[in-house]
Amino acid sequence: MIVDDKLRTPGAVRDAERWTAHNYHPLPVVISSAEGAWLTDVDGRRYLDCLAGYSALNFGHRHPQLIAAAHAQLDRLTLTSRAFIHDQFADFCRELAELCGKDLVLPMNTGAEAVETGIKVARKWGYQVKGVAAGQANIVVAEGNFHGRTTTIVSFSTDEDARADFGPYTPGFTVVPYGDLAALTAAIDENTVAVLLEPIQGEQGVVVPPEGYLPGVRQVCTERNVLFIADEIQSGLGRTGATFACDHEGVVPDMYLLGKALGGGIVPVSAVAANADVLGVLKPGQHGSTFGGNPLACAVAIEVVRLLATGEFQRRSAELGERLRAGLEGLLGKGLVGVRVRGLWAGLDIDPALMSGREACERLAARGVLAKDTHGSTIRLAPPLVITEEEIDLAVTQLAEVLAG
Repeated sequence: MIVDDKLRTPGAVRDAERWTAHNYHPLPVVISSAEGAWLTDVDGRRYLDCLAGYSALNFGHRHPQLIAAAHAQLDRLTLTSRAFIHDQFADFCRELAELCGKDLVLPMNTGAEAVETGIKVARKWGYQVKGVAAGQANIVVAEGNFHGRTTTIVSFSTDEDARADFGPYTPGFTVVPYGDLAALTAAIDENTVAVLLEPIQGEQGVVVPPEGYLPGVRQVCTERNVLFIADEIQSGLGRTGATFACDHEGVVPDMYLLGKALGGGIVPVSAVAANADVLGVLKPGQHGSTFGGNPLACAVAIEVVRLLATGEFQRRSAELGERLRAGLEGLLGKGLVGVRVRGLWAGLDIDPALMSGREACERLAARGVLAKDTHGSTIRLAPPLVITEEEIDLAVTQLAEVLAG
């Protein structure tokens, strides 16, 4: 970074390092404003956002329709708690349920809360509906998963950074290789209540399972009376060129876990969507959240659902994703050794002899493009769905320059 007494970035970075716990290792970029696919830092430099808040900003920064909904709601009502019903609540739940093709919605705030909710519901369903013996419920999960960082969730993580030194760990989970249908099938027994999977593993590097895997999971779950829970927190809501990543293989899970983009990049919103025979096992007092389904969150999320209902953003992701794929695959053998793309979501494996993923992201940032590394020499691209063809070409060109040294 250029050292200049007139620049605000170095001091802001130092202050952030001084006053916060170091649970993240952010790039030394200090953002002050944003619009669409572009960010501006405290020194006035502009960056193309190719991360989109890990898919929380699918509709770009400050989408006019979403900002208008937030402003209107801020002038009327922001929080009631679930002790009362507010006038945005039913519309949000109904419209999201219809988008998902499910009977019911349970609103929460963060993605991890949605996952915890799914775990609790699956266990209760197992005891009350399937007839699993008390305290014996088991959930099958996959290696390389990322479902959040709560104590329960890290108990079945295979990422030592997320898991180490946070024990004792919560029992009740069986971990199998991702994409291995035979191993998953063998892991299911009479006490299995659910299979919990990401249809595409985002944190692992946008890992797409083998063709036929998700339909196979759906079939075995149906045959063995086990719930199929799809964590679509990152992959859902238009990111992959369809409303849900499961849609690419015509699979309908028993339960959707949603978040990130549901809040429109404005407020944290998550939700669980399932039919009444599943979510109906919960009774008053057994699960909840003071802020879950609050008026401001619902007002924004209603507009998110309505944007998705038009199909425009799913089409954009699919069409622009093909342009992104073509550009990235053209870099194979020119610094990239692996490319995985589904819609506007890409995992790129850089030749580790060239540089680490972190170094690549730092070099991209110096060229005005923001991305995120994961697991060594892998980086992820997940631009807002409002990105243009020209902006995709710009990102690919800058990556090519970085790889060329």
